[in-house]
Amino acid sequence: MRIVVKVGTSTLAHSTGRLNIRHVEELVKVLSDLKNAGHEIILVSSGAIGMGVGKLNLPGRPADIPTKQAAAAVGQCELMYTYDRLFTKYSHTVAQVLLTGEDVDHPERRQNVENTMFRLLELGALPVINENDTVATAEIRVGDNDTLGAIVACSVRADLLVLLSDIDGLYTADPRVDPSARLLSVVEEVTPEVEALAGGSGSQLGVGGMATKLRAARMVAAAGCEMVITNGDRPEDLYAIVEGKAVGTRFLARPREEN
Repeated sequence: MRIVVKVGTSTLAHSTGRLNIRHVEELVKVLSDLKNAGHEIILVSSGAIGMGVGKLNLPGRPADIPTKQAAAAVGQCELMYTYDRLFTKYSHTVAQVLLTGEDVDHPERRQNVENTMFRLLELGALPVINENDTVATAEIRVGDNDTLGAIVACSVRADLLVLLSDIDGLYTADPRVDPSARLLSVVEEVTPEVEALAGGSGSQLGVGGMATKLRAARMVAAAGCEMVITNGDRPEDLYAIVEGKAVGTRFLARPREEN
C-alpha cells in the first residue's frame, strides 16, 4: 500500500511547544516497521511553528506573519533533525519537501512536485512534507496540513490517508461536552449531515479542526483513496488501520475511474 500519514502539532509537541519525545519516537518506529513490511510511506508533518514557539520561548503561537515565519524557520530545523536521527536508527532515509500554495495550484509546478515525490519513492526514501511556513503568506498558503495531506494523497495516488489527531475520530457530537456522543466507525460519504457534525478549530498550537478533516475526506474519496481519523496518542494503531480493522473513523473511497 501507498500510505500518507499526517501528524498534527498536538501529537508531536506538548502544549509548551516542546517536542513530545515519546510520541515521536513511537511514531517513527511504527512507520519504519510498516515500511519494512513493504508499504510506501509519506509523512505530512505539522509542528514547525509549534516547535519554534517552544525553542524561542515565546508565550504562545504568534499572531503576526513575520514571527510565525521566524518560528517556522527555527522549528523546521529541529523537526527534520529529529526525524532524520530517528529514522536513520531504523535504516531509513528521509527527504524534506516544503510546499506552498503556489506549488500545488500551478500545473507545471505541481507536476514537478509529483515527479519528485514518485522518484523519491522509487529510490526508497521516506518523504517528510510540510507547508513552507517560513515563506508562505496568507495569499499563497495551503492553510492547514489536513488539506495538504489530502493534496499529497491525491497527487501520489495513495491508497490510504491517515490523519493522526488529538481525537479518536468523528463523533455524533463533541465528546468533550456531550457524554452521550458516539464514535462513527465508518462514513460512506461526506454529506451535509456529516459536515454538520464538525466543530471548531483544533489545539492551541495547531490550526486544524474537524471541518478541515472532512474536507480532506471528500477530496481523497473522489480520488479513490480511503481516509482514517484516529488518535495520535496511539501510533501502534496504524498496524490495525493498515489491515482494515475498525480503528477511529474510516471514510470510504469512491471507485477509481480507469484512464
